[in-house]
Amino acid sequence: MPPPDLTAETADHRGLDVLAALDPDQRAAAEAVRGPVCILAGAGTGKTRTITHRIAHAVLSGTVDAEGVLAVTFTARAAGELRGRLRALGVGGVQARTFHAAALRQLTYFWPQVVGGETPRLVESKLRLVAEAATRSLRVSLPTAELRDVTSEIEWAKSSLVSPASYAADAVKARREPPRPPETIAAIFEAYEEVKQGSGQLDFEDLLLLTAGMIEEHRDVAARIRGQYRYFVVDEYQDVNPLQHQLLDAWLGPRDDLCVVGDAHQTIYSFTGASPDYLIGFTRRWPSATVVRLTRDYRSTPQVVSLANGVLAKAKGESGALRLALVAQRPDGPDPLFREFDDETAEAAAAAQRVTQLVADGTPAREIAILYRVNAQSETYEQALAGAGIPYLVRGGERFFERREVREAVTLLRGAARSTDSAGTDDLPATVRHVFAAANWSPQPPSGTGAARERWESLAALVRLAEELAAAAPEAGMAELVAEIEQRQSAQHAPPVDGVTLASLHAAKGLEWDAVFLVGLADGTMPITHAETPDQIEEERRLLYVGVTRAREHLWLSWALARSPGGARYRKPSRFLDGLLPASLRRPAAAERPTSSPSARKRAATVTCRVCGRVLSGAVERKLGRCEDCPSDRDEALFERLREWRLATSKERSQPAFVVFTDATLSAIAEAKPRTVAELVAVPGVGQRKLDDFGAAVLALVADSSG
Repeated sequence: MPPPDLTAETADHRGLDVLAALDPDQRAAAEAVRGPVCILAGAGTGKTRTITHRIAHAVLSGTVDAEGVLAVTFTARAAGELRGRLRALGVGGVQARTFHAAALRQLTYFWPQVVGGETPRLVESKLRLVAEAATRSLRVSLPTAELRDVTSEIEWAKSSLVSPASYAADAVKARREPPRPPETIAAIFEAYEEVKQGSGQLDFEDLLLLTAGMIEEHRDVAARIRGQYRYFVVDEYQDVNPLQHQLLDAWLGPRDDLCVVGDAHQTIYSFTGASPDYLIGFTRRWPSATVVRLTRDYRSTPQVVSLANGVLAKAKGESGALRLALVAQRPDGPDPLFREFDDETAEAAAAAQRVTQLVADGTPAREIAILYRVNAQSETYEQALAGAGIPYLVRGGERFFERREVREAVTLLRGAARSTDSAGTDDLPATVRHVFAAANWSPQPPSGTGAARERWESLAALVRLAEELAAAAPEAGMAELVAEIEQRQSAQHAPPVDGVTLASLHAAKGLEWDAVFLVGLADGTMPITHAETPDQIEEERRLLYVGVTRAREHLWLSWALARSPGGARYRKPSRFLDGLLPASLRRPAAAERPTSSPSARKRAATVTCRVCGRVLSGAVERKLGRCEDCPSDRDEALFERLREWRLATSKERSQPAFVVFTDATLSAIAEAKPRTVAELVAVPGVGQRKLDDFGAAVLALVADSSG
């Protein structure tokens, strides 16, 4: 209600002033002060502005008391932003909280009255209790990675209102891929509940379940809560899970003053139990609901908006009916850049070079993000940025070499390097695979998602590093691999402030930057290999859409044809880019594409000698571009000068000589005698990092030798 000295007419006037800053669609949503109301808000359309101005208008016009409003969102950061904006609009008494914060407040207040005694202690992390439950039910201890996956399954089950007794059947129905058979997970789940209750603790799901139960079973509790909160707003409604929705229904009771805000095409958390069904089915439940669509995009340039619309143009499923065609409001900007590379190393090096250019042109590093599908992809980009001297920070995950599984793997490799059996091995990658096999790693990835998959990807990245080192330096053994890893670890010295953001697409939700790099956009990564059902594929499409809409102005989309330098080039760009690529990068239609067989991939990866035409197989010959015994036009004097320079440089940097450049690379340089940066980087073995570290010195030596 307005203060006593304000007349209703004055209050109405203040409420109208709040609407002045809104566009016509936002204003229509804000003026719908009575529920039910569904606001379909596309990315960048000002949904937070809309809902805060709607609340302010309702309060200032006398429609509702500020203390009677409960605005619910999913993160403490978003709730804090809502409170700050509402205070600025003069309605500071509104409650804006996460589901869990609101439930904790209510449960703590009513528990002594309903149950008696103090509220049970809240479990900060389930991992210890799950470990105890697994030991109790299986009689064995599970590794940490598997414990995380089991914990995720328990959280999904509780968020989806699935009990231990029904888990096995419901998990199969939901096409879950748990780390152990469903019956085993159900047993651990049941033991977890027993351990938790025996210790007098509650987890975060219990908070919601018990609060909803108190409201549903105790009329006095329901009356007091519903008497306090009469006006509900739920942000990011597409991410609500069944447990959260049960609590929302308990809060609401028989009333309909509910406003929900969401975008079905930003549903990317279904693996946690989130469901867009409540948003999609809102008008079925509330046939008289007011529905407002926000499509004016104030975040991104027309070029970015056009691409975002294109990504969703072929979206399928029930959410297609709620598709929002965004309309850009910003001036024109640069066209999105589509880039294809031979391998991931080249892709990362080029991205780092483009970042350097953007920063030089005035884009702050903090306004640049590199986004990828899985966290294990970060290492290549961490290395490329560190090599280019670009500060960065990893969001939503640890730096690659700080991850527990990577630290444990490096310890294993150091132990192997100290053993005489592994010294001077003829097949370094095979040795690394053998070492990791002792830690239950196999060349075939596990099915499904979660910590086990991320652990596999991390160790696979170390195997690829061994493969790259073996290709560049066939004489390298385990000791040299460990030295290379330690060098890469030490290169992660960039301060974690004001740097380029490295993040997974999931971790980027809700954020935005001036420049966004979407990398690794090859089929098998986007969509991810284990996305098999139509619903899973569509969620991958939405994930790409979320990534595109994080960019305000500059957008880079890239993929690599092979994982490692010299690898088989059989990948193709993401199917979600079909019809969006420039003509130079378009592939034949699916029906016209040749079948990708191992033999075809092998032929595509062949390199022939530039002298005699024989197919080259050895790493050194492929690097030289000719047979080792074919005539060479190498400048011997230059080759010797390069070797002398390498020796001095390796001593100065306290590194093995081959880490600077291998003999094969020096020989190739002495044959090609590059005069420009472009010519030097075209020499096999000269990547972006080596170009940055040694390029100027090498080009100077070549120039001196040419006299």
